[in-house]
Formats: sequence, structure tokens, C-alpha cells
Amino acid sequence: MQAITVQDRDAGLAGMSLTDMPYPHAAENDVVVRVHASGFTPGELDWPATWTDRAGRDRTPSVPGHELSGVVVELGYGTTGLSVGQRVFGVADWARDGTLAEYTAVEARNLAPLPADIDHTVAAALPISGLTAWQALFDHGRLTVGQTVVIHGAAGGVGSLAVQLAREAGAHVIGTGRASHRDRALDLGVDTFLDLQSEKLEDAGQADLVFDVIGGDILYRSAALVRAGGTLVTIATPPKVQPKEGRTVFFVVEPDRARLTDLAQRVRDGRLRTTVGAVRPLAEAAAAFAPGTPTAGKTIIRVTED
Repeated sequence: MQAITVQDRDAGLAGMSLTDMPYPHAAENDVVVRVHASGFTPGELDWPATWTDRAGRDRTPSVPGHELSGVVVELGYGTTGLSVGQRVFGVADWARDGTLAEYTAVEARNLAPLPADIDHTVAAALPISGLTAWQALFDHGRLTVGQTVVIHGAAGGVGSLAVQLAREAGAHVIGTGRASHRDRALDLGVDTFLDLQSEKLEDAGQADLVFDVIGGDILYRSAALVRAGGTLVTIATPPKVQPKEGRTVFFVVEPDRARLTDLAQRVRDGRLRTTVGAVRPLAEAAAAFAPGTPTAGKTIIRVTED
């Protein structure tokens, strides 16, 4: 099979290439999925798990990408709950070969059934972004009706889903981002949009929850926005500053089949829209990792045509 692999940590993007790889082995409780579409996180090449397994052993050449939508083609020993030929979507383990490949082995519990009326490209944009948004807002941020939330990167892959979920929960939503993303954020449902290039972050006012996906100076300054008893939640990096009378949570998203099923139903009902940016073939996946002009939405790699 063909896959995108990374060979050398020091080489970065230059060490990423389209390679012939062995067909994956389905371990106990695994399934092998024929990948139709894959999502990735641009910072994956900085993750230790991209280069080593949980015991710290080198595992290169490794396959990046950890979101997928596809069809089950093989069941490992003892696997239950899924069947061969079933459409699925979900999250691949961080420390195993990922989804930028024609086939990948995934723990069955990390996957959820994909309804026939959801396109694989749409589904591949949902697992990490959707679970991250939900867990940030509700599991860690404890957002409830009537509260105010600031969502950084409101038009991005994670932020756009967080905006919609927060609005549905009855929160007042303040979105931030670039000026070019204002219309998209307003269309998604933000009550107020703050252009981080020309407006002061501090003008956002006080909030019960601030959800950060950017890090750096934005994360540092966001602590001042959290009102007493509120929460600053970030997925960027463990923060070095705390809200004066609130709390801070840094987390890494966890797979959740039940929540994936719920998110898919919201997409079917029209209550949730994924924001897909560019769609590129597997051969162009390496180029898609290269930094460039930020775009609204998530880049998806189309691995196999339906």
C-alpha cells in the first residue's frame, strides 16, 4: 500500500514522502480500515509519539495523520461492535501509524459507525476537532446556558465547531480570529467577533470560559479575560499564567465513540457544520503540512475515491 511517511525528525517536512508500506496487521480488538479521507494536525511532526512508541523506542518510518473516515476491511481477533464493509470514522492512536495511508489498523473502540449520507471528506474533519470542541466546552469548561465564552480561532477547524456547540448550549459567544474570517465566524453564530490583528483582545470583556487553540501571547493574555470562578481551557501548551480567581485546564483530546456518534447525528440533522478547507490527494499531503497563509477550515486528504 502507499502511505505518507516521516523518516528523520531533524529533516522535518523534507523527510516526508509518499512511500510503499506493508499492509497493516490487525492486532487484538483492532480493525483494518480502507481509508477514504484523512485529517491531520500541522504540529504532528513536533509530537514525541510521531517518532517513538510508548516505550521510547524509535518507530520510524512512521505514518502521520490521526483522523479518518473509511470502510472496515478486516477484523482483528476478538473485535466486536463493528463489521467488515461498515463505514466508520474516528481517531487513530497517537503512538501508532496514522491515517495518511491507504489502509490503517485502529482500535475498534476509537471508531464510530458513519451514516451513509455523510461524505467521507466531511466525516474526516469531525473526529479530533469535534471531540476537542466538546471536551473543551463541556467536560473541562463546564459551559452552561447563559454563560459567556470566548473562542479563539472561531473560524478554524476546532473553533468553528466549538462556536456552533456553544450557541446550541445557549451561551453568549465571542469569537476571535483574523479579519478575513469575520464573515465566516458570524455565519457560524458568534455574537461578537474580535479581529486579533487590529483590535485589542482585552476588549472582549470578561467571560466564564475562554477556549484557546493558539497559545503564545494570546494564551498568556487570555487569563485576564476569565471572571471569578471561570475557566481558561487550552489545547496549545500548558499555560504559565493562571486566572486570578479561576482555573486553567490543558488537555489532550480523548477518543469517545458515543460522542462521535452524537456529533455525526448533529451533522445529519443540520445542527453542526464541519468547515472543510482544501481537499488534496494523498500525493500532496506533505505539501499540505507546509506552513502558509492560514485558511478558514480544515485541510482534508482524499486518500481513496468513493
